[in-house]
Amino acid sequence: MNYFLQHILLLSLFIFFTIGCSISELSQQAKEGITSSKAYLSEKSKKAYEEGKNKLGLSNEKQVEVKPMTVAKFPFGKMPDGKKVSQYVLTNANKMQVTLLDYGATVKDIVVPDRDGNFANVSLGFSKLDDYREKSPYFGCTAGRYANRIAEGKFSLDGKNYQLATNNAPNHLHGGEIGFDKIVWGSKILETGTGVIFTMRSPEGDEGYPGNLLSKVTYTLTNENELKISYSATTDKSTVINLTNHTYFNLAGEGDPTILDHQLTLYADQFVATDETNIPVSISKVSGTPLDFSKPYIIGDRINQNHEQLKFGKGYDHTWVIRGANNDNELKHAATLRDPGSGRKMDIYTDQPGIQFYSGNYLDGSFSGHSGKIYPLRSGLCLETQVFPDSPNHQGETGWKSCVLKPGETYRHLTVHKFSVE
Repeated sequence: MNYFLQHILLLSLFIFFTIGCSISELSQQAKEGITSSKAYLSEKSKKAYEEGKNKLGLSNEKQVEVKPMTVAKFPFGKMPDGKKVSQYVLTNANKMQVTLLDYGATVKDIVVPDRDGNFANVSLGFSKLDDYREKSPYFGCTAGRYANRIAEGKFSLDGKNYQLATNNAPNHLHGGEIGFDKIVWGSKILETGTGVIFTMRSPEGDEGYPGNLLSKVTYTLTNENELKISYSATTDKSTVINLTNHTYFNLAGEGDPTILDHQLTLYADQFVATDETNIPVSISKVSGTPLDFSKPYIIGDRINQNHEQLKFGKGYDHTWVIRGANNDNELKHAATLRDPGSGRKMDIYTDQPGIQFYSGNYLDGSFSGHSGKIYPLRSGLCLETQVFPDSPNHQGETGWKSCVLKPGETYRHLTVHKFSVE
């Protein structure tokens, strides 16, 4: 075979194998594409089949898995008049969960990790609606119209005297006999963000308060493990208002027997001293008293000291004046709570002038909560951001932020609970 024919043969073989390989690869790609399409169609059909089963109530799944950054709504019970109560489960990308109830615009659960990544609910509460209705000491609720106490349930506004219920004799507490904590609020899942808006109308004369009040509370969960609570309200007649959240925290997990081993910092140099009925008598310095939490202190270290204010409160049940309290509409660092055992930490920021620290002095072991465990004395604590107690009777006084809301104005309040570990 001459040199020319050899080249022709080699070129033919090259073209043959190249085309052959290309055809083979194309066939294989086509085959894989068909297989992939079949798999896609199969998965799509399977998904449609499962969705159909769920709609018909035929699913074998006992629990609905809540996906990250979602809000899921579930039934929680019925009121005596048949009104339905719902719970809303907020989940972020870190698997932190917050469960809310439209009954009382309530925080039911706050599930966060410890330093080892173990999740636990750090909010005291109940698993049944009837327990909230019949025996809850304000677990997780929105307290209002006026959270905390008003002396003898009396105040004057625009030249008129008002008498409220004295449900914490001899004083008025947390809005009266049927406060905002005992009402089923309207609810709507946020269109943007992970949260729920709760709304309600409190009519003129409700629990003795003047004015038709429209209130809104918005809970938002972020991927920074922050629970943001935003309040707003308007009225058609001058009234008094002080809304707050009343969650009982135990960072070791609800059902743990004590919060006395928690470490607390309150960013305050003053507190509101009270009489034996928890009504304010003065704004006093914390320095030199067991009410000084201006640096980290273990809660149980001084709670049993022989101090008049601790006797009046049966422990800690006072409002601290947050540093920078006169800077309205500005978020201030109000508190840091730590549980050394679990490593859980909670920081609270607010635009309110005060924070009420209540050390669970009236928990007495008479009932059990979510986990079925008894809640004994001081097994939970509250950190309630608000104006000062009895502010309706201190209108215009130096150092006391106004609690009066007038027509044309909007009441606003923002508090942020940030959870972390260390």
